[in-house]
Amino acid sequence: MARKVENVDILDMELYFPSQYVDEIDLEKFDAVDTGKYTFGLGQSKMGFRSNREDINSVCLTALHRLIERNNINLRDIERLEVGTETIIDKSKSVKTFPVTLFAKEGATDVEGMDSTNACYGGTAALFNAINWVDSSSWDGRKAIVIASDIGVYGKGPARPTGGAGAIAMLIRTDAPLVFDCGVRASYMTHAYDFYKPDLACEFPYVDWKLTIKCYLNALDNCYNLLCKKMRNVDSNFKGLLSLYDMLFHKPNCKLVQKSLARVYCNDSLNALPNV
Repeated sequence: MARKVENVDILDMELYFPSQYVDEIDLEKFDAVDTGKYTFGLGQSKMGFRSNREDINSVCLTALHRLIERNNINLRDIERLEVGTETIIDKSKSVKTFPVTLFAKEGATDVEGMDSTNACYGGTAALFNAINWVDSSSWDGRKAIVIASDIGVYGKGPARPTGGAGAIAMLIRTDAPLVFDCGVRASYMTHAYDFYKPDLACEFPYVDWKLTIKCYLNALDNCYNLLCKKMRNVDSNFKGLLSLYDMLFHKPNCKLVQKSLARVYCNDSLNALPNV
């Protein structure tokens, strides 16, 4: 049995975005909406889209292959491959079964992991799964790879300018530059029909735009306040934003991130922290 480790971190990442995009100014004209609605109102400038020769499996493979090539990875040294996505093209066969074709070519078939599918949270869940595995008694000393990828396509309406496509592949191991604090984590999970894809014959999701923004901000409030509470339990000098070097947000659109950061400041004020 391998020893339990203290530091779990990201050694390297590989990003992939399609080479073609739609200018949001042109999309405003095409949709016949007010000038600036997408660019100023949502903070969007360009929206990438895949070609007709790409799908979720190919973009995951591209990101993974580039990560392997740049780091000269021996695939027998990878014990776990996790995929986070909400873009599925089969109700049973996982997206992960396509990236592992690279492993099979090298005879590296002893690979754990699975798909995590839950709207935009799938990538985060996949990353947590890999971290928890390395930080457990199940870890055998080898590395993990996490792939997070989606192809977002929306029908005509307020969600259309927030689409896009891309993939990221992350190499997880111990003693690497970006270290995770596995001791403090805050989550918030509820049920809502704000964003869902019940029709597998259609790429477009059903989106209640106002409700999904409400769900996003409600989750932000609950996660941040719970995180602050947990942090103060382990560090009495924790000062909210003043104690944080940086923040990383999931981004449906750029303007929502601006509003979210302002909301975090507001939460610090309501919590009577001494940084306001």
